[in-house]
Order: sequence, then structure tokens, then C-alpha cells
Amino acid sequence: MKYIEPHGHMVSRTTDDYEKMALAGCVAICEPAFWAGFDRASAQGFYDYFRQITENEPKRAARFGIQHYSWLCINPKEAEDLKLADDVMALIPEFINRPNVLGIGEIGLNKNSRNELTILEKHIQLAADYDQLILVHTPHLEDKLKGTRLILDALKNHPEIKPERVIIDHVEEHTIDLVLDQGFWAGMTLYPQSKCSPQRAIDMLEQRRAERLWMNSACDWGVSDPLAVPRTMLEMRKRGWSETGIQRVVFENPVAFMGQSPKFLLA
Repeated sequence: MKYIEPHGHMVSRTTDDYEKMALAGCVAICEPAFWAGFDRASAQGFYDYFRQITENEPKRAARFGIQHYSWLCINPKEAEDLKLADDVMALIPEFINRPNVLGIGEIGLNKNSRNELTILEKHIQLAADYDQLILVHTPHLEDKLKGTRLILDALKNHPEIKPERVIIDHVEEHTIDLVLDQGFWAGMTLYPQSKCSPQRAIDMLEQRRAERLWMNSACDWGVSDPLAVPRTMLEMRKRGWSETGIQRVVFENPVAFMGQSPKFLLA
């Protein structure tokens, strides 16, 4: 069965990971801009990173028959430095029209600080100015509920942003209803330590009838699994899900959201 990995940081993964994902049925990967495993010292580092995810990673993925898409931003972990953040955001218009760029992301909050909120607001305005989709990172663990509320409030400050064009990622049991009930899409991250297990994700899918939801691995530099989505598909079968129902979650839902961008064209 084919599936889409809608949130994977492939710059941190080996070529073997691409091969394994292709063998498991992955047809497309979407890579939000994020932390490089260390704090970058200048906007030039982000410039090269934007080149990497818009030029090099699509070529690596194509070797295995996988289409690669990306999102652009300065991530919330590095948004405390307002000057750096402004310099990085000034680079985005140069890359926004590249054929694999779907929108602005993953923006959001890390520690729910004032500076992070300032940069979040600027990213939302940038998305509005260029009519882009938005992918949002919500904070970890105890900061998640407060951060999610702050993010939703920031989005409401921009009435030109339509909720159906925004996905709030890394939702958990205490934030999923808050996101979906306000018309946004929600992403569930299958991350072994700080986010969802397959069983918890499936419980949430069943509670919300799999509407406006996707699953992703967010595989990156930490302990993570680029095959988390197909492994959860196996758990869904054990729980009695039909092939049609699984396909809706792992393929049709990501296509429905990202297909709002005219650039998202699967071969």
C-alpha cells in the first residue's frame, strides 16, 4: 500500500532510509524546515539549508522514486534571536516559488516565549502575503497545551488565514479537540519518546473518525523511526481497520491537505 510521509527531516537521514521507505510504499516525503541539530550562527547557514531542501533532497529522493516537497521558515528553537530571525525570513521570498515548496513551516513555539511569538506572527503574515499553506510545530510535553492555545490565538489575529489551510502538528490527547474543533487540520507524530505511540495515535483517529488528521514520523537527528507510519499501518490492521480506512489516513488525507497547493502533484 502506498503512503505519504508528511513530516520528515530527511537531511538528517541516510540514503538507506530513503530506500527502506520506498520499499515500504512511500511515494512522497514532505520536509519542513527545522533545527539542524545545533544552532546556526548566521542567516547564511539557513540559506545553504534552504538550498539543500529545495535542490539536493529532491534529487536524493528521486533516486528511489519518491517525490520530495519542503516548507520554509526559521524554526522556533532558533527564533529567540530576533535579528537572525528577520534576516532568515528575508531569504524566504527567493525560495518560495521553487517547485517543491508547499508553504511556511514548521513555524510555532518551543518555550512559548515573547520573542518566539513575535516571529510566529511574522511567519503567519508572510504566509498570508504569499498565499501559502502553513505547518505548525507545537511545543513538547508540559508546554504543549499552553503553546497550542497561544498558536491558535496568533492565527486568529490573521483573519485572512483560513483554518483549512493550516495543519497544527504534534497534537496529543489534550490538544487534538482544541485544534480540530476550530477547523484546522491536525498532525499526529509517531515519535518514540516525547510524542505519540502507534496505539495512542490510532485511539485518536478512531475518536475523531480520521477527519482532517494525518500521521507522520518527524524523523530527525534524535531517536526516531522513518518507518513509523508503515509500522502504525500494521497496528491499524491488527485493530481491524480496513485497507480503505488505512489508505484514507496515510495517503488521501495528506493529499487533501497538501493538494491545496498547486505544486503538490503526485506522479
